[in-house]
Amino acid sequence: MKTDLGKVLTVSGEQGLFTYVAQATRGAILESMLTKKRFVASSSAKMSALSDISIFTQDGDIKLQDVLIAMKNVLGNEPAPSGKSEAAVLKDFFGKVIPNYDADKFYPSHMKKVVEWYNCLKEYASLDFETEGEGENKAADKEESAKTAAAKQAKEASKQKGAKVSGKQGAPAKASVPRKVV
Repeated sequence: MKTDLGKVLTVSGEQGLFTYVAQATRGAILESMLTKKRFVASSSAKMSALSDISIFTQDGDIKLQDVLIAMKNVLGNEPAPSGKSEAAVLKDFFGKVIPNYDADKFYPSHMKKVVEWYNCLKEYASLDFETEGEGENKAADKEESAKTAAAKQAKEASKQKGAKVSGKQGAPAKASVPRKVV
């Protein structure tokens, strides 16, 4: 399954990466990739989607997704260096991955975060990423199938002669899904 970096978040003050689950009345429901526990992040929490993060280079910026793909190409199936590695090790590694990174703006503290995110995605998600158009196509397909199902149900209801159709009979029934209490 492909990873949508638009739904993978980092939260300031929290360890690891989180997956966006749903919108809550006072923030967002997130699930930790490490522990699989859900919690509500308040709307005042500093959250960043990995798809919105870029790395400074001499030629401009490069998206984090492209950096992660370059890391995968350099590393193969091996994990990235630990986030606790020495700064010289991380600089040497990123020198291989992004030879033209801007050393004045891309600090070792940033490098530590990127290798930690890479290792987390490698272990708990996938390093095969969705492109921007793929996520939109999935949403459009779901919407189209919902419209088709509603039209089919309305057609079946109109075929029944003499049957009175109320607004509730034409609408799809709600699925009873157990809710997880957090």
